[in-house]
Amino acid sequence: MQKKQEFTTTVGDTTITASFTDMAEHAHGSVLVSAGDTVVFVTAVMEDHEASQDYFPLSVEFEERFYSVGAILGSRFMRREGRPSQEATLNARIIDRTIRPLFPKDLRNEVQVIATVLSFGMYNPDVLAVIGASLALGTSSIPWNGPVSAVRYVNTKNNWKVFTPFEEGRDCTDHFLLCGKDNCITMVEMEGKEVPETDLKQVSKDALTIITQLQEFQDGIIKEIGKEKTVLTNREISADTRRLFKEHALPTLKENLFDPGTNVHTLEREWRAVVRDHIDDISERRLAEAHFEKTIDDLIHAEAVENNRRVDGRALDEVRQLYAQAGGVSPRLHGTGIFYRGGTHIFTALTLGSPGDALALNTVEDPDANERFMHHYNFPPFSTGETGRVGNPRRREIGHGALAEKALRYTLPSQDDFPYTMRLVSECFSSNGSTSMGSVCASTLALMDGGVPITAPVAGIAIGLMHHGDTYKVLTDIQGPEDHYGDMDFKVAGTKNGITAIQMDVKVEGITPDILDEALEKGRAARMTILETIAEAIAEPRSEMSPYAPYIQTVTIDPDTIGLVIGSGGKTVKALRADTGVDSIDIDDDGTVTVGGKKDCVTAAVTQITNMTRSFEVGDTLEGKIKSIIEFGAFVEMTPNKDGMVHISEFSPSRVNTLEDIVAVGDTVPVIVKEIRPDGRIALSIKDRDPSFFDALIKQQPKESQRKGRSGNVQRQTRRPRGRRR
Repeated sequence: MQKKQEFTTTVGDTTITASFTDMAEHAHGSVLVSAGDTVVFVTAVMEDHEASQDYFPLSVEFEERFYSVGAILGSRFMRREGRPSQEATLNARIIDRTIRPLFPKDLRNEVQVIATVLSFGMYNPDVLAVIGASLALGTSSIPWNGPVSAVRYVNTKNNWKVFTPFEEGRDCTDHFLLCGKDNCITMVEMEGKEVPETDLKQVSKDALTIITQLQEFQDGIIKEIGKEKTVLTNREISADTRRLFKEHALPTLKENLFDPGTNVHTLEREWRAVVRDHIDDISERRLAEAHFEKTIDDLIHAEAVENNRRVDGRALDEVRQLYAQAGGVSPRLHGTGIFYRGGTHIFTALTLGSPGDALALNTVEDPDANERFMHHYNFPPFSTGETGRVGNPRRREIGHGALAEKALRYTLPSQDDFPYTMRLVSECFSSNGSTSMGSVCASTLALMDGGVPITAPVAGIAIGLMHHGDTYKVLTDIQGPEDHYGDMDFKVAGTKNGITAIQMDVKVEGITPDILDEALEKGRAARMTILETIAEAIAEPRSEMSPYAPYIQTVTIDPDTIGLVIGSGGKTVKALRADTGVDSIDIDDDGTVTVGGKKDCVTAAVTQITNMTRSFEVGDTLEGKIKSIIEFGAFVEMTPNKDGMVHISEFSPSRVNTLEDIVAVGDTVPVIVKEIRPDGRIALSIKDRDPSFFDALIKQQPKESQRKGRSGNVQRQTRRPRGRRR
């Protein structure tokens, strides 16, 4: 029989249930967390020995299962889960950044947390996964200073609501995810449409009230069923190593660390060389290197808090030197932006495509969704003066690319106003702090250089924090050492009117709401400075796009005529592309047809599509070609798929005895729609459109032609001879 213990709490209108069973009895901690019909299973395991790495090896996985939505997804040839989707990777990063600061600093045993979505229902599983990770770790023997909780707010009609059902929140622009413990904030994710700082300050305070409730819920569970924590054996460096450090490293650090021209990595390499020469024991070497790191950490913190002194000599709220350039790289690129902020240098390229170039997401959240805007971020090893692996993006690159994408998304024009697919690629060619926010700035420049009519330029900045004793200082525009050794990385992007994206993580156990408020204000001031630099490079989107960008035109047709354009097996649309030379023809179910390619080709294709699908009413006029001639009239081609008939009595006000000698197949005649019959047949008239047209045509014929007709060009109705020629 299954062992099971169940605990519940209610947040707003939502009941959250935590179930502890023996399903994963070999895991050190496990829990089923559910809300509505969404269920996430989270496990935590720690190896019983230290890893070889000189850092804490934590891995977090977020596993989406196709069965969680009750569907057989994937491709026709691979009906099972493959590599994680971008959304799964981002959710794993949310969990990682929330729980990592709460592990002991000297823990070197490998820890793995896996969140598996068993059922994806009415609630987004990311918040439940964070709570599940906290409970799995908190009730296990793994040393961890939790619990930590998460809450998501969605702005629905200027009303911030907590635990909003997934379907209700997916069309909202403003999302705010906050994690925390002990009335402090440990992690923030936010995207929105120019949200004022005052709104976020209030929402964060409301969120901490919910966080407190969830923490009390978890504390009760851990107290009742939690296991005793494993006690770590702390090792201290030897007295000989301390003397070696004071002799060879400490004087150099104090003398050079705050010299703007000093590279911290150079000092670190010098100390490692000393360690290799004097210390044989591998464990002692690791302790010596960790002591070096801690000393730098202490010096940077103490100088910032006590003396307002930064590594590069700037004031605490000073932004590094800025440079912005729009275009000027190559005329073939559809748009480019170059942005410098100190030693961080970013190049972004814009590529425009047709709607058919949109990314098919094929995720469990929405298997049929397409993404018309993409931002990708690359971080090659040479950007930090190192060698390393290149190729497929790592989680960090995926996360930073998604953050910049969120920051820019809600300033883009609608598909109706700008029917292009847009792809931005940011290349981090030099890195010294906050390349993700530099990518936001370079991407804004590229969009405007490419003529994309964004609603407002977007800029981003990273705000840092230094805690020392009971005091702290907030730093604007953190660079490499301040990012690595500091206590907070608060990335905030937005326009002059409000915030569009936030991503915050900390290395301490949390920050207070007052620190968050100060970071928001410093971020706003820095953002205004950067926006001024962007405006100097390019004040508004260019009025013309690159000649290498596709020309796109949209036309709306009756959905009932879509089949006429596509044709059997796609033959008609393929022939249309071949005949006109367009690059793409995309047809939506609502009758929206988008054509992309060279302008002349697009114009020709749109004209053919319009004519092909045109519907007619009585009184409509057009020029049509005679398709065939019969005894009592002629059929005129109105569109490639529709004919109308002109009765012989509708050619001229005067009596017409024969047509064959006057008009021929292929002649163009002016007609007007005289009648549309119930069966769909259309009666046309030439005389009602132009009474003199037929008589003028007769007068234009040579007398010989008038007597003999135009037998070379006319399809005649002839009688079969009665006898056989001998």
